[in-house]
Amino acid sequence: MSLDVTQILLSAQSPDGSVRKHAEESLKQFQEQNLPSFLLSLSSELANNEKPEESRRLAGLILKNALDAKEQHRKNELFQRWLALDAGVKAQIKALLLQTLSSPVASARSTSSQAIAKIAGIEIPQKLWPELIASLLSNIHQVQPNVKQATLETLGYLCEEVSPEAVDQDQVNKILTAVVQGMNASEGNSEVRLAATRALYNALGFAQVNFSNDMERDYIMRVVCEATQSPEMKIRQAAFECLVAISSTYYDKLATYMQDIFNITAKAVRGDEESVALQAIEFWSSICDEEIDILDEYSSEFTADSDVPCYYFIKQALPALVPMLLETLLKQEDDQDLDEGAWNLAMAGGTCLGLVARTVGDDIVPLVMPFVEENITKSEWRQREAATYAFGSILEGPSADKLTPLVNVALNFMLSALVKDPNNHVKDTTAWTLGRIFEFLHGSALETAPVITSENCQQILTVLLQSMKDVPNVAEKACGALYFLAQGYVDAGSASPLTPFFQDIVQALLVTSHREDAGESRLRTAAYETLNEVVRCSTEETAPIVMQLVPVIMMELHQTLEAGKLSTDEKEKRSDLQGLLCGCLQVIIQKLGGMESTKFAFLQYADQMMDLFLRVFACRNATVHEEAMLSIGALAYAAGSNFAKYMAQFYQYLEMGLQNFEEYQVCAITVGVVGDLCRALEDKILPYCDGIMTQLLKDLSSNQLHRSVKPPIFSCFGDIALAIGENFEKYLIYAMPMLQSAADLSAHANAADDEMLDYTNQLRNGILEAYSGILQGFKSSPKTQLLMPYAPHILQFLDALYNGKDMDDSVMKTAIGVLGDLADTLGVHAGPLINQSTSSKQFLDECLSSDDPLVKESADWARIAISRAVSG
Repeated sequence: MSLDVTQILLSAQSPDGSVRKHAEESLKQFQEQNLPSFLLSLSSELANNEKPEESRRLAGLILKNALDAKEQHRKNELFQRWLALDAGVKAQIKALLLQTLSSPVASARSTSSQAIAKIAGIEIPQKLWPELIASLLSNIHQVQPNVKQATLETLGYLCEEVSPEAVDQDQVNKILTAVVQGMNASEGNSEVRLAATRALYNALGFAQVNFSNDMERDYIMRVVCEATQSPEMKIRQAAFECLVAISSTYYDKLATYMQDIFNITAKAVRGDEESVALQAIEFWSSICDEEIDILDEYSSEFTADSDVPCYYFIKQALPALVPMLLETLLKQEDDQDLDEGAWNLAMAGGTCLGLVARTVGDDIVPLVMPFVEENITKSEWRQREAATYAFGSILEGPSADKLTPLVNVALNFMLSALVKDPNNHVKDTTAWTLGRIFEFLHGSALETAPVITSENCQQILTVLLQSMKDVPNVAEKACGALYFLAQGYVDAGSASPLTPFFQDIVQALLVTSHREDAGESRLRTAAYETLNEVVRCSTEETAPIVMQLVPVIMMELHQTLEAGKLSTDEKEKRSDLQGLLCGCLQVIIQKLGGMESTKFAFLQYADQMMDLFLRVFACRNATVHEEAMLSIGALAYAAGSNFAKYMAQFYQYLEMGLQNFEEYQVCAITVGVVGDLCRALEDKILPYCDGIMTQLLKDLSSNQLHRSVKPPIFSCFGDIALAIGENFEKYLIYAMPMLQSAADLSAHANAADDEMLDYTNQLRNGILEAYSGILQGFKSSPKTQLLMPYAPHILQFLDALYNGKDMDDSVMKTAIGVLGDLADTLGVHAGPLINQSTSSKQFLDECLSSDDPLVKESADWARIAISRAVSG
């Protein structure tokens, strides 16, 4: 087909909507009808220096997007599609892209770099395009700086797309040599030096071997540190970004460089431009994160200090680091409290100070308190705000013993400042600091004398409720403080000092949520979140007031459903409000439906509530669907078998949720609600099980559904089997093979990292919960024999888990429970199989001597069931 690709690409960027739409359709049609020719045309456009920059840039972008996607299933499709193309076509496209690296047009070079890296990401792991890295490295010796710059940029992107295992060490060495040479101060062209510095950032994951060699590591660190002193701001910033990445990837190799790094970061924080200074602070925040993780991991009393791989860099730097961070707190921006996304030197410094406090604990207090005491009463607002921020930042980390005396002195001052300080910044930070006091130094778990007493509780509440009438950003922080104040009394029962003021608190929060300006500074959201927490932590004495809330919140939800024609912006606001109201109803349902004294009276509202939720589903919005679905789960739990009368109307929305692959959180929550329904309805859910099981099996077979939803689907099989007992028989032939293949995969999963191991354990837990529910569901049924063919495989799975030695405690508990269920349900028929199992006895013994009381309890029960089955 003869097409003027240049003209179509330009038209696709036209300000005229109809021209643009027509061009986009032509491109789509071309792609569908002849993909090889389409991709070749795009790469030719990108490579042609005669063509306009705009069409070249879009050609490169479309080409890149034809090679990659965010969703994993789509990414795999595009990978396979590229690999299936004719080898000659692929070679032409790659040659054109490499040729574009020498284009005089910067945007064409850059787009080409990204496209080359995307192809490399597909081909290099398959051992294809072996000549690519060598051909890029030969470009490095070109005289033209633009070719050198584009090649370094390509190497950087390539390191981002390809995993280090796919590139052999000899090539890694050459890439790093080229990149580090390009960063050298002797490199005269600043664009080349910037591209090299950014490339190193992506290549650091490849440098494990090089960082283990002292000479090579010294060289890389010297070049990075020198680049932080470049006259070019962008190079300095990129060099500090490299240091931040090095601090987390190679923490254990940093000791010899720390003094130099402190000097260059301090110089940047005190005198460089903000974007550079922020990265210099980020270096120290990153070191804190590393040391917090190490100290958490090795916090058990069995670890000798000498075995903890922590270098205590923060502790050593404290005397110089804390004063540097305190200085940054005085560099606030005038309107930072009003901009949700604001991030500046003062905020970065305060965040880092908070991390330092968590890293070193009590040692930080004497270094910060003189600054607080000196500045808290100054006439200049910046000093008062900085002092308050410093105090608030160190409240997590140090011991309650160290902080409580200081807080007792500060509390009255803070309460007074929250009402009387003339400056909004100071009030905002004061309310935030009060929230931190209530979060970390208040609650039944603390062993120190309480900071909040029945004497000062009324004064605190009076101040917070008054501040909720202040400007939105201050009011939002006051709501946050009240949230933590209420949370601290969750276990106080009838002794909660909030009880006498409950009505006033609820009223004040409702008034706040209705403020004209509640849309600013997240105020409306904060008011509802706090109302939810106040209700969640309330006592039986205040239940009548919570009951009065039900019609109020229902009326508000009703009004959002009655709104007429709305603009897109208004629709979004309405959806946010509906989500908040459904969330609020969910907490109220759990509270009132969970107490025998209020359950009956509360359920009088169930019909109206269900009607509202069903109407909410008719408005298409994922966030609202999540909240409404959770509320229905809570209502089903409260209503029990009486919920059956709503199922006919609700079922279509349940099915819709289970089919929602795109918004997978909605799907996951719906799967959880199926579990709630099973527990509430028991065998009354039977008429809907064919539809539910069909959809769950489809979900499991789909490669489009996010993997995180699969473990709860397996658990859900167990919930259904428990609810319908032997009626689960007709699903066994579908569910059991799926469970078996997932069990085999998860038992022998080679978890490459912690995240993968966590997922594998979630998957194992889901599979075991399914087996447990199915075994228990068939117990005492004449049909238990139907499970016998599956018993050997279940025992093999348990053996494989035991021998794999990488279960977490929750998997261990569920696994030993399944062994017990198998013995309990199959009785004497299971005895010989358990005796033949290679590791059942060791597994049981290990669980019986576990430190985890839940594992031990599960094992005690399993031992009795097994001994009955074995002794026959």
